[in-house]
Amino acid sequence: MNNTTNRFSAEIRVRAVRMVLDHEGEHPSRWAAISSIAAKIGCTAQTLNEWVKKAEVDSGVRAGIPTEVAEKLKALERENRELRQANEILRKASAYFAQAELDRPFKR
Repeated sequence: MNNTTNRFSAEIRVRAVRMVLDHEGEHPSRWAAISSIAAKIGCTAQTLNEWVKKAEVDSGVRAGIPTEVAEKLKALERENRELRQANEILRKASAYFAQAELDRPFKR
């Protein structure tokens, strides 16, 4: 995660998004509302815009992958990568020990 995400708590992000959605009609455009509110909470307008878009995706207003699904997918991809690495290690170990068994002198 980047520093901006870590700098603001989830409560602040939710409150800022709610402020944008509640006060959007008082400004000539959504971007004007975002710029005004971003200045008040101390983040960039682009950051707040990303929070608003993510909230809209999560609520189903905007098309996209919800945060919960994206996190689950990321966890599954990480697990898949770890399992592939473990399989590769086991494959190499198996080949090593099979070769060692072949090199061992035959007992009569």
